[in-house]
Amino acid sequence: MKLDTAKQYQLVIFDWDGTLMDSIGKIVDCMQCVAKELSLLVPSEQQVRDIIGLSILPAMEKLFPNNADQYDELLEAYKNYYLNINVTPSPLFDGIETVLTEIQTAGHTLAIATGKRRAGLDRMLAETGLGKYFVATRSADEAESKPHPSMITSLLQELNIAPEQAVMIGDSKLDIAMANNAGVSSIAVTYGAHSLEDLLSQNPTATVNKPTDILLHL
Repeated sequence: MKLDTAKQYQLVIFDWDGTLMDSIGKIVDCMQCVAKELSLLVPSEQQVRDIIGLSILPAMEKLFPNNADQYDELLEAYKNYYLNINVTPSPLFDGIETVLTEIQTAGHTLAIATGKRRAGLDRMLAETGLGKYFVATRSADEAESKPHPSMITSLLQELNIAPEQAVMIGDSKLDIAMANNAGVSSIAVTYGAHSLEDLLSQNPTATVNKPTDILLHL
């Protein structure tokens, strides 16, 4: 599958976890450790992968549906593990910065739509040095959780770009469903949280197996 490059996509929107950063293992490990610490049923790796892309509260609701009275405690414990305890590496995927540089050089506008909270996104943008590439970002604090289209539609409104001039790139079926709900094209990456089968269930415009292949569609 290939995007219609004749459309001259003006806006390229990226997800963060599992698309730009290889953080899936860290997220899985932290969520499982938190469940153990709070004596909750420990979710499987696949169960955690399935919620990646959701904002944190909907994710907690799916993983721990019978523990609503502990969500605040869960969130604090998760943040503590992620920031202060867990040492699982979460590097950028190979070739990501080259991809961003080439997309920017080609004249596209770059943005982010992520299930991360604003504080976490800002920290990652600073630590990785990727902040210089993105003119606008949306986090879980500022819009409805994926697959609701508000992250994308608010970016389109802010940047005055029509849906047909935008493309969403993500590793989760939630990213692709969000793109569909917003009426924009999509590129599903198969190297992140969700399987090719899951991604294809949402009918992405295109799929790629490694970051540098994104350039083939832009």
